[in-house]
Amino acid sequence: MTELLPILDTCPLLAGLPDQAKRDLARQARIRRYSAGEVIYMAGSMQSQLSIVADGRVRICSSNSQGREAILAILDIGAWIGDTVFSPGMPRVFGATSHDDCQVVDIPGDVLRKLMAEHPESYPVALDLVSRRLWAAMSIIQDDVLRGTEARLARRLLFLAQMHNSPEDSGSAASFRLTKELLANMMGMTRQGVHRVLKHIEAQGLIEFAYGRVTIPDTGRLQAYVEKLD
Repeated sequence: MTELLPILDTCPLLAGLPDQAKRDLARQARIRRYSAGEVIYMAGSMQSQLSIVADGRVRICSSNSQGREAILAILDIGAWIGDTVFSPGMPRVFGATSHDDCQVVDIPGDVLRKLMAEHPESYPVALDLVSRRLWAAMSIIQDDVLRGTEARLARRLLFLAQMHNSPEDSGSAASFRLTKELLANMMGMTRQGVHRVLKHIEAQGLIEFAYGRVTIPDTGRLQAYVEKLD
């Protein structure tokens, strides 16, 4: 149990729970290990647990009938997956695959929902995070229809920052592992095309790429920049 508590503390979705409730979760949580490329769960599967990335990275993806995979996001340590934890009986929209050798902590959905019902002060934090993800996803859809490449790339980086940050971190810095090659894969673009657009954003001090990691010094500045783009 004790080795799982620091992992639970990294998860922003659980920030509203008191320490004792987290200890209760840790007693019933399970850590699972996956090799790089191993499927964690398939799109359409009926699962309602909450999963937290404890080590390595996880990619959220979808594939067509020919097996071609499209990556929506690459999640680093502390990020959580499993929005259906609050909607048992709903199928997963996307699949999850281990990007590297990774460890994931699984919390049964019924256990989490019961504890949150006992500690209703935890709900505002969870609802805020789920709402932010929905807002970010809808913004990505809007950008794909109405906006150019620069806005789409910047919005995707904001989305990834939001997948890792807590509500208290809104407008602050964000940093996570991501290469330009992976970002190009997510966007359905070439690496050269992504690099050309990112140079303009980097020149304004809005993002920094170095050693396989992207840093957004001020997510509020980047969001304001995106909203000004046509």
